[in-house]
Amino acid sequence: MKPTVVIVGAGFGGLRAARALRRAPVEVVLVDRHNYHLFQPLLYQVATAGLEPEQIARPVRAILRRQTNADFRLADVTGLDVGRRELATDSGPVHYDYLVLAVGGETNFFGLDSVRRHGFALKDLPDALGIRHQVLRSFERAVLEPDADRRRALLTFVVVGGGPTGVEMAGALSELIRLVLARDYPRLNIKDVRILLLEAADRLLGGFPPRLSEAAARTLWRKMVEVRHGAAVADYDGAAVRLRSGEVIPAGTLVWAAGAAAVSLTGRLGLPTGRQGRVAVEPTLQVRGHPEVFVIGDAAYLEHDGQPLPMMAPVAIQQAVTAADNITRLARGEAPRAFRYRDPGTLATIGRNAAVAHIRGIAFTGFPAWVVWLVVHLIQIIGFRNKLFVLLNWAWDYFFYERASRLITTP
Repeated sequence: MKPTVVIVGAGFGGLRAARALRRAPVEVVLVDRHNYHLFQPLLYQVATAGLEPEQIARPVRAILRRQTNADFRLADVTGLDVGRRELATDSGPVHYDYLVLAVGGETNFFGLDSVRRHGFALKDLPDALGIRHQVLRSFERAVLEPDADRRRALLTFVVVGGGPTGVEMAGALSELIRLVLARDYPRLNIKDVRILLLEAADRLLGGFPPRLSEAAARTLWRKMVEVRHGAAVADYDGAAVRLRSGEVIPAGTLVWAAGAAAVSLTGRLGLPTGRQGRVAVEPTLQVRGHPEVFVIGDAAYLEHDGQPLPMMAPVAIQQAVTAADNITRLARGEAPRAFRYRDPGTLATIGRNAAVAHIRGIAFTGFPAWVVWLVVHLIQIIGFRNKLFVLLNWAWDYFFYERASRLITTP
């Protein structure tokens, strides 16, 4: 009888692990609380009306349709019994011989409950749609607001976090407002619109070389985004942002892109967790004392050159391949191998014709970096239909300065 490999999470790591086991002598069960795989790097484009949700998501069953040794279960994981090798879910227990936890990450609000209640995260499709609706509603309300101060507050948008997500979100939001919504709302004075990018550190894009950080900041300023360094948020009540310095910024919208942590599920599974709620793993990606349990991606804590591996898709994808290979080796009675991370480089786009890239020690900016960003992301999207629609939307936006997804579809 073939051993059963249960994989929790259909993100980059979980899906790659399942596909890497397609020729292994095992049965694969992929478990996720959503029935789709989400291409998270383009989530900000859904939030800024550039793409529709179905263009960056694809049903898991469709992806695994031709993999005969794989099955999918739509379920929410509630617990883990490592002694019985059993995963508890809201649709019943799932037995495993090997377990791969690829549960991903969630937004880290650093204990700021007011921001959690009143701000917007950007981790899943409902988050992105919530931001889109909020931006469009803000403009609709501003058209009807007679008080100038309240109108300016409605048209003030704060993005917190100077990493790739925050930079990309701020740049795309600026282009949506100044190139598209300015034409949709001619009665509004575009000078009332204010977009701020707040970063607690002394520069943006901390994982990039300083030259690229400075280039990103200059580009954002040219796109009318106010970049603030050393600006740590202390509170947000839905109407105003209060900084630790004491400054108060009236703002109707706050998007939080300042940090990530492993999903809270990791703390409920009885496994040892450390920084950011991540599970410490051996170099082979196995949990100490439980060699049948592997943790990969954002939920795994493993150091590389003295630093924890970043919570990024390339790490999860590479770890998925190693975990799948080690499971195959264990099933054959062979010893597992240690994981070795190969840095593929980092990219961040700042909008039309603007991006920064650091690949194999080479740093470049502007149009060439933007083209590389487009090609890399287009290749990585799963499904020809999704690739085609994303490409068409990008081309339409580029040539006609138009965003097709400006619908408010929730009450």
